[in-house]
Amino acid sequence: MANAAPKPDIRPANPNFSSGPCAKRPGWSLAALEGALLGRSHRAKDPKAKLAEVIDRSKAILGLPAGWRLGIVPASDTGAVEMALWSMLGARGVDILAWESFSKDWATDVVKQLKLTDARVIDAPYGRLPNLEQVDAASRDVVFVWNGTTSGVRLPHADFIPVQRDGLAICDATSAAFAMDLPWDRLDVVTWSWQKVLGGEAAHGMLALSPRAVARLESHKPTWPMPKIFRMTKDGKLNEGIFKGETINTPSMLCVEDALDGLRWAESVGGLKGLVARSEANLAAIAAWVAAGSGFGFLAEDPATRSCTSICLTITAPWFTVMGAEAQAAAAKKLAGLLEKEGVALDAGAYRDAPPGLRIWGGATVETADIAALLPWLDWALAAVEAEIVVA
Repeated sequence: MANAAPKPDIRPANPNFSSGPCAKRPGWSLAALEGALLGRSHRAKDPKAKLAEVIDRSKAILGLPAGWRLGIVPASDTGAVEMALWSMLGARGVDILAWESFSKDWATDVVKQLKLTDARVIDAPYGRLPNLEQVDAASRDVVFVWNGTTSGVRLPHADFIPVQRDGLAICDATSAAFAMDLPWDRLDVVTWSWQKVLGGEAAHGMLALSPRAVARLESHKPTWPMPKIFRMTKDGKLNEGIFKGETINTPSMLCVEDALDGLRWAESVGGLKGLVARSEANLAAIAAWVAAGSGFGFLAEDPATRSCTSICLTITAPWFTVMGAEAQAAAAKKLAGLLEKEGVALDAGAYRDAPPGLRIWGGATVETADIAALLPWLDWALAAVEAEIVVA
């Protein structure tokens, strides 16, 4: 039986709601890349200056404190996180917070790959945060994501990390940087990638280090072999060149130009304050729609932990909640497929390991008007799936 409800008469101008790579900034076109220094060595003066400009503009927008280093590293946010874990852990015990796919990956790396015996995994199911009171960030290292990209659950604060501490706070902030305020005085290592909030191209990561993190690098020698791609020290001292644009391996100068375009756009909308406001407005639009009685809810159980970037929705319609797990997964997949077929939301399905539902990217490059135009389509698509699966 076909869905009898008429299709909405508005459509998002940009249907790209993927959580990575994410939507390009409004008005972007290939013309933005015309200044790229293609066919040039990244070690030459002008290309190196472009890399340094990415670092400097990023530091300024994010408000990195004096003394912090910021470098461009290989393999996206994953590469940045792995560099930190392999280079700095092992000096003391470590607590790992895990509440979604990527944080669970970091826990696996620490426990099963690095095989640290004094490692505690403090976890929680999708939709919740772990018990932060169990974390000993005063004397132990702590590894965590700021925003759970695959669960839509973010930290509301970092009060569980004391300002005065002996351990390091290593934070994967890939879907938080440029969209959320980060308390730099409670962090030591912060990582992100170009393809998230500013809509850059993939494969390049950013690694920010506090003076305390640098001191750990210079005083601690891991017991395991260190691949070249992870090495940040030479003769016991920090390789400062990495944090001045001298990348470990060859970057794409086309992607560098695109990153600069995104940073300039970020400055034009008010810097970090403007970026945060844009992301929060997207979350607010979805929250108002959910509260008005749609057939959807938030995967994040506590409103204070709802992400303003990777906005994960569950399906709360009565017909859906009584279905078995396999049937729910099939229905959610059909829902996402219908949105894609109509060209109103591309790549909006839940992450493969997450509970069935949708994941709508609400980062700063997404216009709130596009979010508002999408919401009636979610209602329509849900009714269409119900008609096909239940009524039929």
